[in-house]
Amino acid sequence: MSEDSLPASKTTKPRFRKLKITGIALLLLAGFVFVNNTSLLAFPGGDAPQLLAHRGMSQTFDMSGVDSDTCTAERINEPRHDYLENTIRSMKAAFDAGADQVELDVQMTKDDQFAVFHDWELDCRTEASGKTRDLTMAQLRKLDIGYGYTADGGKTFPFRGKGVGMMPSLDEVFDEFGSQELLLHIKSDDPAEGELLAKRLSTLSDKRLRAITVYGGDKPIAALREKMPKLRVMSKALMMECLGWYEGLSWIGTVPASCRNTQLHIPESYAPWLWGWPHRFGERMASVGTRVVLVAGSGEHSEGFDSAESLRRIPEDFTGMVWTNSIEVVAPRL
Repeated sequence: MSEDSLPASKTTKPRFRKLKITGIALLLLAGFVFVNNTSLLAFPGGDAPQLLAHRGMSQTFDMSGVDSDTCTAERINEPRHDYLENTIRSMKAAFDAGADQVELDVQMTKDDQFAVFHDWELDCRTEASGKTRDLTMAQLRKLDIGYGYTADGGKTFPFRGKGVGMMPSLDEVFDEFGSQELLLHIKSDDPAEGELLAKRLSTLSDKRLRAITVYGGDKPIAALREKMPKLRVMSKALMMECLGWYEGLSWIGTVPASCRNTQLHIPESYAPWLWGWPHRFGERMASVGTRVVLVAGSGEHSEGFDSAESLRRIPEDFTGMVWTNSIEVVAPRL
């Protein structure tokens, strides 16, 4: 006898049982996913977020319309202090204010050293022109790195003449900050820069290297990682690979191998879509030696948590790192 010729009651019961079993299975799966990823069952360690000071203590600027070629020194806000980014003095002030890690930019020089300076070109912040890498470290040290800063469209230059000799070498930074956490930013996409940095970093002790992270262009970071596989590094390609695999697999609690030993800069607009955000996600990354840094907005152009109001957007009990461009404003409030 075919199923079509059976009474309705006899055909409905098996179908109902199948639907019931499917429904129970889906509920169990949903329960498993919830329990495995909820932060309600995670216990964050520490008392407050750690702070990452972008470029040390520095001058802030209007970020509207900023792109990769914008000279930000020409659009600074009215100065609240006299510190200039990427200097020994500004880094020391950031650590003294409460920074747990300080970010700095490095540029390769003509004589195969590393200058600590933001720009590929010199004409935005200094009185010189041309590429940073076309001058030696000795030549760069003679420049006035405060020359181009203006808050009023060029009417006045409050730091002109005050930045002569203040561009440090990376060696000087290592000598000054022997144990503090540093985040080095390779600004180019030149693999030769990654190879040269690997050569310099390989002279440091394992203990010192554990407090150093390097991020930047995909090619130099790949070259650096090939030479120093144990060093904590991050690039856009590495982060996309990590998060892509994480979103696909980690609802079951696993952490992809591509997420190991790196530092993830997570935009706050994307963070809520991560499995287990914030505490379970943080626990998982910590278990594989990876740091989590929360950056403001969409993560474009180094947006940071720079005001008392912005701090309210940080998840409660978050104990990862928070990116800030105004360490002097944020640190006292945390």
